[in-house]
Amino acid sequence: MTTFSSINPATGETIETFAAHTGAQIGQRLEEGYAAFDGWRRVPMDERVEAIRRLGAVIEKNRERYAQIITAEMGKPIVEARAEVEKCEWLCRYYAENGANFLADEVVETDFNKAFVTFQPIGLLFAIMPWNFPFWQALRPAVPAILAGNGFVLKHAPNVFGSARVLEELFLEAGFPPGLFTSLFVDTDAVPEIIAHDAVQAVTLTGSVGAGKAVAALAGANLKKSVMELGGSDPFVILEDADLDKAAEAGAQSRLFNTGQTCVAAKRFIVVDPVADGFTDRLVARMQARKQGDPMDESNALGTLARADLRQNLQAQVERTLGSGAARVAGGDIPNGDGIFYPATVLTGVEPGMPAFTEELFGPVASIIRVKDEAEALQIANSTSYGLGAAVFTEDLDRGMRIAKSGLEAGACFVNDFVKSDVRLPFGGTKNSGYGRELSQYGMREFVNIKTVAVG
Repeated sequence: MTTFSSINPATGETIETFAAHTGAQIGQRLEEGYAAFDGWRRVPMDERVEAIRRLGAVIEKNRERYAQIITAEMGKPIVEARAEVEKCEWLCRYYAENGANFLADEVVETDFNKAFVTFQPIGLLFAIMPWNFPFWQALRPAVPAILAGNGFVLKHAPNVFGSARVLEELFLEAGFPPGLFTSLFVDTDAVPEIIAHDAVQAVTLTGSVGAGKAVAALAGANLKKSVMELGGSDPFVILEDADLDKAAEAGAQSRLFNTGQTCVAAKRFIVVDPVADGFTDRLVARMQARKQGDPMDESNALGTLARADLRQNLQAQVERTLGSGAARVAGGDIPNGDGIFYPATVLTGVEPGMPAFTEELFGPVASIIRVKDEAEALQIANSTSYGLGAAVFTEDLDRGMRIAKSGLEAGACFVNDFVKSDVRLPFGGTKNSGYGRELSQYGMREFVNIKTVAVG
């Protein structure tokens, strides 16, 4: 029998072992999910809204318990785990307050006696989610999809199956029908069978480009709607008129949040030459000031990486970058001792073609790239296959907004702040960072039948 283990990355302790669902169990859970959806779709919107409110209340009640589970399973600092849970509460409040309006019928003036557009649920949404935000990543698509009348099937990352099980229990505690939110304990080899199942009508994935291409191909072959969020190598542009202290503080926060394990973290710091030394000194100081240690200790701002293989991959990327001519000015070595820790690291002299430029480094590693002016900064920023987020720092707000609107190629561009998701704003990327949107009204309408009704 195949089993999966949840292992605390700070201690190496096995938290729990989970037996993989068999093919028969997968089929049964999908059928049960479809049956739950078929009843839920007929529940009036106001009752669905109240159910989402209850969901938020249950999350708030269990905030500390959920945060402890998150930190134990994937190693983020406990303060950040609490913030993740609080963000899930906000998600529920936001859609409870706005979701009904987002899906209200829209009357359109035509030659018909009456015509309107209505938004109807489509079925079960199959979600393949990563480990870096175990609650947020799953609830981000689940809450709007379920409020819209759909069902939800989650294939979480195996190292956070404890979170996956608790999420299923969360929906039951909030009073949702059994099976409406289902967690499957399966590995990637079960994904084709699940996507092909008649009960599943749509697919969403947050993960690597390779995983996205494979899952998008399966979804396309089965004519299932899909949304792909595939990470990024986000540029963080610092122009000559930037507030360097503000830029360095935002840069350190962005690069080190979640111990650097976030798709919209600033990864490539593109700095114009006149301020490059000043910015680098400030960034190094702030990166090194973050205390790293036991993620359950509230005084620590850096936790662990989630798995040993991820640390090895990150170290290999750093070493290949150094071997290509870059320099290390902070960190860059795996520390001795227990726990999957990796230090705050800053690399300078990074150039196009180096791993730290072309690849996504999923950990606390900042790459400094010097350029001569704004034009070169934008050229370098956009010379990547990714397009998820981007930031620019300048004291000229008109200049910053111009660059954010039309100069940077990404799904979210921020001026004088680091990129972050906000429930009120659409989230998603372009190029190899994927397609489709989550959050706001745009995300809510990804998984509905946008139906025309016309009366002659």
